[in-house]
Amino acid sequence: MYVRDTIAAISTPPGNGGIGIVRVSGDKAAAIGDAVFKPLKDGGLESHRFYFGSISDQRTGRTVDEAMAVLMRAPRSFTREDVLELHCHGGWLVVETVLELVLKCGARLADPGEFTRRAFLNGRIDLVQAEAVMDIIASNTEAALSLAQTQREGALSRRMDDVRSLLLKALALVEAYIDFPEDDLGKTDLQLISDSVERALAIIDELLSSFEEGRLLRDGVSVLIIGKPNAGKSSLLNLLINDNRAIVTHIPGTTRDIIEETIIINGLAVKLLDTAGIRHTEDLVEQEGINRAMDKILLADLVLFVLDASRSFTAEDQHIYDALSGSRVVAVINKIDMPRQLAIPDSISFEAAIDISAKNGIGNELLKQTVCECFFKGTSIDRRELVAISRSRHRDALKNAGNVLRRFMEGLDQCGLELLSIDLREALEAVASVTGQTTNDEVLDQIFSSFCIGK
Repeated sequence: MYVRDTIAAISTPPGNGGIGIVRVSGDKAAAIGDAVFKPLKDGGLESHRFYFGSISDQRTGRTVDEAMAVLMRAPRSFTREDVLELHCHGGWLVVETVLELVLKCGARLADPGEFTRRAFLNGRIDLVQAEAVMDIIASNTEAALSLAQTQREGALSRRMDDVRSLLLKALALVEAYIDFPEDDLGKTDLQLISDSVERALAIIDELLSSFEEGRLLRDGVSVLIIGKPNAGKSSLLNLLINDNRAIVTHIPGTTRDIIEETIIINGLAVKLLDTAGIRHTEDLVEQEGINRAMDKILLADLVLFVLDASRSFTAEDQHIYDALSGSRVVAVINKIDMPRQLAIPDSISFEAAIDISAKNGIGNELLKQTVCECFFKGTSIDRRELVAISRSRHRDALKNAGNVLRRFMEGLDQCGLELLSIDLREALEAVASVTGQTTNDEVLDQIFSSFCIGK
């Protein structure tokens, strides 16, 4: 439930920094500004103007900090409420002290994402745009940022509005004949209804087909590096990230735990996971590392199976390959700078096989390109104009709407108008849930709880 009180929180990251910002939203924002902030020049705070002055504790008269303040009167603010921002020095104690003063003046500490939630509830943004705010904050590639910005600017919301308008047009025609049962549904109106629903379905299918690309841009991919000991897994990790992150020795079983590093390949965020070498061992610590590696197989988007070109294909290699059943696997044939002994059995197949020398850097760029091709067919990712869904919530709602509309089309010549009306309303509700027009409080709580406090 939306309680129209005044909230406050620190909007800058924790720790020390150059600037710290305390944000206030609600009816008391202006009064709190007058209570804690004194401009260098006398007079109150005019809306949308920055003022230089000082923040002080009125009870003691003690000056806390020099600061800047800006008051943004409703509705010309992020939340469409009165919003006050106090910009002080970024030491954690200074910012915490300013927040405490604000809370003592009648504000309460904001919940995670509550400022953005108020922007949504007050109609400034829809739910897709609200989620995009969090995606912008979390973006770690230009492609992910571009997609989030496109959603924040309303491109996806406009596509959803197109679908909604088409379905409302069809529903209006259906219900017109329900209200006047003496009239039969004519061929012209039947065609109009069919055309509207088919156009809506085409947009839904287009958006559903964009989900995998949108998800990968937003979340990135996980790539598991696996193989038997001394195949060169850790050397491969170091090569890909261009750093000596993993310890490399001639002693088998050096890697005991999973090492994670993230790199950007052609705009795609790739989380690399280097694992313990897979073999039979009596070492309990190494066994645990091997078990963890095996547990990660089904969770990885792609597996790099590292094979040693200077050694024969063994039963251990076969055991690893069998464990990869159901996974997308690229074979990485390492140590090609040494005399080749490896012969891969004809019964084994991979999405691709790349020859490399992790020691000499041979094949590095080809391997990176291959990883990217597994997801984006080889081109660098430049998706500034991409309109895509990127969350499972969007996909599930649109799948539901699409299934209902296909059922509607199958029954258009056979079912009664009342049943057709129910189908259209169900599809409309599913579409509206994407932008938040019919989303319940429980779903909203789940979405906004993932935001940081102060946003």
